[in-house]
Amino acid sequence: MEKMLKDRVAIVTGSGRGIGRGVALLFAREGARVVVSDIDPAPAQETAGEIKKAGGESLAYPGDVTQPDFAEGIVKAAVQAWGGLHILVNNAGFTWDAVIHKMTDRQWEAMLAVHLTAPFRLIRAAAPSFREAAKKEKEAGKVVNRKIINVSSIAGTRGNAGQANYAAAKSGTVGLARALAKEWGPLNVQVNAVAYGWIDTRLTKEKEAGQTLDRDGQPVAIGIPAGLRNMMKMVIPMGRAGTPEEAAGPILFLASPLSDYVSGQCIEISGGY
Repeated sequence: MEKMLKDRVAIVTGSGRGIGRGVALLFAREGARVVVSDIDPAPAQETAGEIKKAGGESLAYPGDVTQPDFAEGIVKAAVQAWGGLHILVNNAGFTWDAVIHKMTDRQWEAMLAVHLTAPFRLIRAAAPSFREAAKKEKEAGKVVNRKIINVSSIAGTRGNAGQANYAAAKSGTVGLARALAKEWGPLNVQVNAVAYGWIDTRLTKEKEAGQTLDRDGQPVAIGIPAGLRNMMKMVIPMGRAGTPEEAAGPILFLASPLSDYVSGQCIEISGGY
């Protein structure tokens, strides 16, 4: 049986850990050549190394998706390595929570930068590889479908107290996907979003453990309070968090030929919540 992503070139941001890592490994198993990106070099290189060890093709491109030159750089790296680009997964992100009356401008703008401006820049940078290639293929009578998947959250589709910044940005990724589905649909580009509920990653571990990530020298607390985690188990019909591997499956569907007539959609992956 032929692999679903044979000879496809994919960029997956935030793929050194968590959901992105699950996506990168699954894509590679299905034949894709994967550009693995993470803000920290070590996880990116580790995931890319794991793909190569299993016989796949991958390269690591560490970097901060919010930097103005990141998007052009990573797209150029993919095209130089493998001659084109077929799949873009905008996954990189983090949370920086506060109730809105205590939220700083920096917290607000950080969420928009990583979850909305970064995907916009990546899509814009990918435009030549998507649009120009599609025009040439159309003239030659060929149909090659390309895919963009924006990672959203049920915070963006339903709202979440204490996450107005995150919810607004994640809601924006859905609107971006739906607008682009209309713009690039004639060029055989399908654009969709996935909205995750509780997936077991380092961003959803118990907040009481005191884990942080660094943003320009400032530690940002990550995680979910233990009380809220226990409550979520009760309201999720499946009674548990999803795994990164389970989270990757719907993205594979949206990146594969199985979804060639699916565009402008947002699929919730939440265990039935």
